[in-house]
Amino acid sequence: MTRLAAVLALALLPAPGAAQVAEPDGYRMDSYRAPVPETLAGATVISPGQAHDLWQAGAVFVDVLPRAPRPDSLPEGTIWNEKPRLSVPGAVWLPNVGYGAIADVTDAYFRAGLAQAAPDPATPVVFFCLAECWMSWNAAKRALEYGYGAVHWMPDGTDGWVFHDYPTAPVVPWQAP
Repeated sequence: MTRLAAVLALALLPAPGAAQVAEPDGYRMDSYRAPVPETLAGATVISPGQAHDLWQAGAVFVDVLPRAPRPDSLPEGTIWNEKPRLSVPGAVWLPNVGYGAIADVTDAYFRAGLAQAAPDPATPVVFFCLAECWMSWNAAKRALEYGYGAVHWMPDGTDGWVFHDYPTAPVVPWQAP
């Protein structure tokens, strides 16, 4: 292992003596980039390696990284180019569905995107975002409440996926047909 790889590996580990994060009773409502629990009741928590095995087996992957809004400070007529999102190849990107409270229109978008990606609620579905991102925890919890039974949560997100040198591909936000 190179020195850089060793440093990066240590960066993904919890700090010594770090307190365990408890699952909240409901959804996480703020501070979405913060340490996450090691569990999600009803879901299977997986490592990037386990996610890779599921990916190779054809599981559905749902990326819930929020979409960056166009900055309000851009002058009129300025072209806004979003930063490309590199994700797990074949993943469905459903941005903004991982907030603690979502609008009815966002709920409908999430349900429709999930139903198209995994019409059978028994299909294994892997939810992810970035490392230490509550968005994926919230989205996976919400999918359980929608009746999906094979929910997997990858808390290391694309950060862990990339660290293991698994492939990535650009994704665009899902749009209803």
